[in-house]
Amino acid sequence: MGLLAPADAAFDPFDSYPATRLPRVHVQRLMQHFLSTIAFQYYPLDLNMESNPFVVAWWPLALADPALFHVSIQTASLDEELRAQRGFPISELLMADSVSLVRRKIADSSLAVQDETMNAVVTLAAIEHGKGNFEASQMHIDGVKRMVDVRGGISQVKRTSPLTARMVPWVSLLVTGSPQFPVQDDDGFGDGLSPITQWRLAPSTTGFDTGPFSDAAIDHDVAHILSRLRYIFEPLEQPRLTNADLHDLTCFAVHKLLLLPETPSGGGAGESSRPAVSECLRYAMVLYMLVLHGTTYYSHVHLVMAVVQQLQKQIEALAESPHLHGPLGIWAVSVGMASAADMDDACAWFMEQGRFLARELDLVTWDDVLMQLQSVLWSEGNEPLFRRQWIRLFDTIP
Repeated sequence: MGLLAPADAAFDPFDSYPATRLPRVHVQRLMQHFLSTIAFQYYPLDLNMESNPFVVAWWPLALADPALFHVSIQTASLDEELRAQRGFPISELLMADSVSLVRRKIADSSLAVQDETMNAVVTLAAIEHGKGNFEASQMHIDGVKRMVDVRGGISQVKRTSPLTARMVPWVSLLVTGSPQFPVQDDDGFGDGLSPITQWRLAPSTTGFDTGPFSDAAIDHDVAHILSRLRYIFEPLEQPRLTNADLHDLTCFAVHKLLLLPETPSGGGAGESSRPAVSECLRYAMVLYMLVLHGTTYYSHVHLVMAVVQQLQKQIEALAESPHLHGPLGIWAVSVGMASAADMDDACAWFMEQGRFLARELDLVTWDDVLMQLQSVLWSEGNEPLFRRQWIRLFDTIP
């Protein structure tokens, strides 16, 4: 992709930028790499140079903010050095300067909680996590959480910078493996992550008295989330989600699912845990949304691996349950196959479960499987990967 001038840019991005300790030609190359490659790696939901938020919103801020600028070109340098496999001398220099510049900003109360500062800190968290420096990454996440608190919550941050409000909770979730921010209620009240309009408009009733859910012991919390997702992905009910809608929906739904309490709402004193069928659906829905969403801002592979392990445990717990031997089981195993497509051992495990269910339910074509998936939760955006995995599976059945 060639480098084009960002829309609404009243500057030449290669003539005016904060001072660094690198030669000018090196800085300009890193700037070009950020604008032509990194911006689209971070936000593949928008491949248009004139609307990608890292080009039109992030980059102008970086050109006026030394800390954010250093962090930004550090991401470009790290990408170059990873490809070259000759160490990280430039990235380490930029990291030292980035941390120093961020500390100066944090020491100034008027600059400490700016959007630019939060963008820089959460990016440092992602960089440190990618290098395996998990303690340093957690330190940065703790810092950005305090900044959000000072600003009045993530919903207040969204008023000035939707990009910051999207990136901070998402990266925080991916590098820690658990939600770091609360969610608003279904009507949009509270200081946490907000539901999209389609979520707020979805019926509150579950409608699970027929079909694959009629005899399943799905608790109210999980059924409620599944019901709203089914409504949103029903093509006859809703217009197609925008890329921003999809990200906001995924972020909200994944946080909401992972924040569910250990004890189901309305559970009695003797009920200490959620039924296995509900837990199976809960973790499968997390993975389903992550597969549909894809990688944005930072790799979600660590989170996927952790949730895949939880899904495997729940499927094993349901081995003798009739709920596993029908649409719910086919859907959960299919989600596992798609999520673990790049994880050899886990993918093989889900494939084996799929072969067993295919024989038991007499599934011989992709269309047979698709009917089962559509009865639980389905979006056409996931079809290519799911279909590819099932065709692979059918090829292994004599």
